[in-house]
Amino acid sequence: MECEKCKQQINPDNKRVHHGQIICEDCYIDTLSPAKACDPWAVFCARSIPENKGAKSDLTMTQKEILEILKETGGISLEKMAKKLQVDKIDLERDVAALRHMEKLKAQLRQGNKIICLW
Repeated sequence: MECEKCKQQINPDNKRVHHGQIICEDCYIDTLSPAKACDPWAVFCARSIPENKGAKSDLTMTQKEILEILKETGGISLEKMAKKLQVDKIDLERDVAALRHMEKLKAQLRQGNKIICLW
């Protein structure tokens, strides 16, 4: 059996049906819980982390690489960044959303294109 979204082979016991489409568990989770870059509650929580004693706000390796790429390029599209990092666009969107919540990066429209850049 094949996932209709990502085309990966799935075990029939692990299939999920969403709006008539047979998808794998990963695609099901991504469909039901997409990354949200604009989430005021997440921004509030992310900004309050350093204020709490003993709280850690370490970035993942991918998040550090994203910020480094943005320093080097001055801004880049999500698609180009995904290719540069060799990661799936959906996974990258989650890291970008987390960094947005921490107010480390933002999106801008440049010549009609959505560009991710440093805050």
